[in-house]
Amino acid sequence: MVSGTLPIIAAILGIGIALQIVSSRLRVPSVLFLILVGVLIGPEGLGYIDVDTFGQGLATVVGLSVAIIVFDGGFGLRRERLAEAPNSILRVVTVGAAVMFFGTALAVRFFITDDWGLALLIGALLIATGPTVITPILQVIDVREHVASTLEAEGIINDVTAAILAIVVFETLVVGSDGTGAVVTGFLSRLVAGVGVGMVVATVVYVVLVRLDAPGSNAERTVRLVTLGGAFVSYGLAESVAPETGVAAAAAAGVTLGNVDLPHREEVEKFGRDLTLVALSFVFISLAALIDFDALVGLGVGGIGVVIVVTLVVRPLVMFLSAREPVFTRNERYFLSLVGPRGIIPASIATLFAIDLQRTGATAEAQTLVGAVFLVIFVTVILQAGLARQIAEFFDVQPMQTMIIGGGRVGRTLATRLEKRGENVVVLDRDSETVEELRSDGFRAELGDGTDTRTLEKHGAERTKLVVAGTAVDDTNLLISQLAKNKFGVETVIARVNDPDNVAAFDALDVRAIDVSSAMAWSLDNEIERPTLAHWMNQLGDRHDAQEVEITSETFAGKTVQQLGSKIPQGVLIAVVGRADETFVPHGDTVLEAGDRITILGDEDDVETAIRRVHPHD
Repeated sequence: MVSGTLPIIAAILGIGIALQIVSSRLRVPSVLFLILVGVLIGPEGLGYIDVDTFGQGLATVVGLSVAIIVFDGGFGLRRERLAEAPNSILRVVTVGAAVMFFGTALAVRFFITDDWGLALLIGALLIATGPTVITPILQVIDVREHVASTLEAEGIINDVTAAILAIVVFETLVVGSDGTGAVVTGFLSRLVAGVGVGMVVATVVYVVLVRLDAPGSNAERTVRLVTLGGAFVSYGLAESVAPETGVAAAAAAGVTLGNVDLPHREEVEKFGRDLTLVALSFVFISLAALIDFDALVGLGVGGIGVVIVVTLVVRPLVMFLSAREPVFTRNERYFLSLVGPRGIIPASIATLFAIDLQRTGATAEAQTLVGAVFLVIFVTVILQAGLARQIAEFFDVQPMQTMIIGGGRVGRTLATRLEKRGENVVVLDRDSETVEELRSDGFRAELGDGTDTRTLEKHGAERTKLVVAGTAVDDTNLLISQLAKNKFGVETVIARVNDPDNVAAFDALDVRAIDVSSAMAWSLDNEIERPTLAHWMNQLGDRHDAQEVEITSETFAGKTVQQLGSKIPQGVLIAVVGRADETFVPHGDTVLEAGDRITILGDEDDVETAIRRVHPHD
């Protein structure tokens, strides 16, 4: 068995890692390829893998893999990210989870089975989305932070909810008869046990890492290994306390360690990311190989009905009830409604439950359980995860990015200002130390040569609205500008020009050239002649802001500046109006037209509110 299994495992890992690279190049979530390959090599395809291939060890390996994935997802769930949409996230993991649970159970009860216990079990399992499917999606699409953090938090927390609730429902309502009261108490006790174990282990890991004086050359490796050990220990210890609490423990340990001042944090994140890719490769291919298409087909029209209700009724209802904060646009709610693929947690737990049911002679129930869960997983992975980028593009929820090439003092300062305004900024630099410093300070920085076409393509030049060539070398900035304009068709390119004699070359490319010497002279002149305004402008991004925005709201087109002023916060001023080739300072009776570009000055929050009103998102 060992000699036959080892080559299969090695082949699965090799294929899985190769598919991760392919998915990155094609910008398609890797889970789509993984599940298709799993089906291809499984009993429904070429028959290289079946349920007996891994023997009794599959559950253990999958469990440890899930521990790595969930721990890594929790580690990246920082307080700052949760603060992007705290109320919406809270609703998603409470009200949203309850709606998904009961809504799915009702659909299963109506379309597939008369057994309420089995219906509630399937409903509990399908609460979970999970980092196994969300992480690959967010690796290939760029959405705003509040959207990404909502998906990530839902994946981590609802995985925990689904795992614990499912085991309690199975033990009390499917193979037992203890009633709903036992479900509630069983769920809460296991949740507290799992989270408690995870937090205790995380605390021990943190104390060890802070007090452990590892040699400088071994410090990073020590941190990685001790942290990984914490993930495994928390999972194993919790599982020894009560089944299916290991997921809660791993998630709690990850979240706890992710929100403390851990040494060598970036190394831990890189290590966890790599391990997650390997774990994803194994669990998705191996579990997809176990899909029984006879069970799926056996559900008939009822199975299709469940899929339609879960994906097109219950999921949208969850998101429109939950993502109600003003920061979410209507299109972002549509995107969240249509992207909720199910992952490893329901697949692995349903498989284990089905085996237990078959042992007791409940073969029909086992077939229904596996069929319903895997059908929803299969359809949502294929359609929602596989088409996530196309869905994002259709609803226009991917903010165009700003690329700054040159991460020195100028690039860093500009990135700071732009990020404070909510821009999606990536900084590209050839110096590895500069990139590491930027990353450690929270910037999205990439190592690469901005004059290389493949590098620019790799880091998304084709979906960039603004390129800033900010290096200290004019020839380099000119080449970057040429590539951005002519190769990638970037709408706006701005270049730093160190020698005033080179400005004409940039003007010939229709590139906005910022002459460093003239800019310095302008700043000095402002300090001399307009010191109050200069000081106010220097505070942009801290307490004050100045933004130019196009009037697209039909409510304000055709209104005077005075009428518009009564509809926007009092802390802002409409300073300049741009219309066609004309720019002027408006007065109270100036009539504003659709398409006018107005410059708004004022307090940062008030400016943001005014922009949303005159230029609302769809």
